[in-house]
Amino acid sequence: MNQSKISRRYERSENMIIRTEDIRDHEEVYTLNYHAFENREDESKLIERIRSSSSFIPELSLIAEFDQKVVGHALFSKAEVVGENGSHDVIVLAPIAVHPDYQKQGIGTKLIKEGLLRCTQLGYPVVLLIGHPAYYPQLGFKPASHYGFTLTQFEVSDDVFMAYELINDATHAIRGELRYPKAFF
Repeated sequence: MNQSKISRRYERSENMIIRTEDIRDHEEVYTLNYHAFENREDESKLIERIRSSSSFIPELSLIAEFDQKVVGHALFSKAEVVGENGSHDVIVLAPIAVHPDYQKQGIGTKLIKEGLLRCTQLGYPVVLLIGHPAYYPQLGFKPASHYGFTLTQFEVSDDVFMAYELINDATHAIRGELRYPKAFF
């Protein structure tokens, strides 16, 4: 995909900015994810593995900054769907975190919407995720099985494995099994 299509725009909302992550943000992103995921390092270390992999797309690592403090982060990265029509690049969303002091204020939603816009600009057909079945459908995500996607790498129920179609009817040509890259394991 042509990453030069991404506009280097910032989305401002009051004192909050949604922007592309910079190398100077790495430590704050690690700490943010640690606190957002109840003092676990799993997600923070996942981000580090993704950043050092071929699945990493720098323009799809997004920061929510409030008064010059990183309060949210969303990471969209490359994966593949393998099916009867071959292998196709897709995007997976994981992880996404908002600092506990800033949750339930729409920051996660703004990060996701900006990420979906950027994924569309890059020409990706679909974003897939494993997530909360009450939250993501509000943003337009549907059960991935609706589009013909399966997942065997993780044992999850149908209602938490979801997809967001970025290009209308593109999923008809890419049905198959989502395969998360090695960085996720």
